[in-house]
Amino acid sequence: MTIQSIAGIKHADSSNFFLMAGPCAIEGEAMALDIAEKIVTITDKLKIPYIFKGSYRKANRSKLDSFTGIGDEKALKILRKVSETFDVPTVTDIHESHEAAMAAEYVDVLQIPAFLCRQTELLVAAGKTGKTINIKKGQFLSAHSMGFAVDKVIETGNTQVILTDRGNSFGYQDLIVDFRGIPVMRSFDVPVVMDCTHSLQQPNQVSGVTGGKPELIATIAKAAIAVGADGLFIETHPDPANAKSDGANMLHLDRLEELLIKLTRIREAII
Repeated sequence: MTIQSIAGIKHADSSNFFLMAGPCAIEGEAMALDIAEKIVTITDKLKIPYIFKGSYRKANRSKLDSFTGIGDEKALKILRKVSETFDVPTVTDIHESHEAAMAAEYVDVLQIPAFLCRQTELLVAAGKTGKTINIKKGQFLSAHSMGFAVDKVIETGNTQVILTDRGNSFGYQDLIVDFRGIPVMRSFDVPVVMDCTHSLQQPNQVSGVTGGKPELIATIAKAAIAVGADGLFIETHPDPANAKSDGANMLHLDRLEELLIKLTRIREAII
């Protein structure tokens, strides 16, 4: 698969990395459109192929009363509006097999969360939609193991697969990135993405709220580009401190352009 095959992606002929970016969760229409507009302006200027990211529902939460979404259909319709308004593809998570066909009616890329990357029925259901499938590498798996996840989708006849690294479990409350995994997963002949925000999570905090180290987002992103990542995944928000999900490890939207300019220069230096 090549990134050029994703429906509607702009700057597909660019030699740049591609970007999946947006809020952790869809909190409302105005917020989603505002974030998308700002990122589209930046990525058009820098000729970065762009996919808007937003979860229509968050199923993996530490606490029962954590924010999970504004309603499935409402959030999915917002994702469709983002795509139609700015002419960009969109990506969202799915959590159970029956969600695949439903979400596929609204978005261009279906994402398999890291904790679910071994769920055969979910991968097969996603593959059968014919959409591009972005599989996040489980924190508990080696990069080599992700070849089996790729095979499960390809066996459905769908060769449109992306793999995304988001760090490895490092004890109970931290993650670490092993950049050797990027060339390993690229050997499966699929684009490989580095999730620069979730890889900096500090999960399983005693408060029940996941922590993070957003000050290291640029470090992770620079290293990923340097070792050959095809794309980057960055969750961003205009007010991370008050975001309804994963605010502790999101990049402030005002800092995105400066970072992408630096990353584009690194990309130019290594190709």
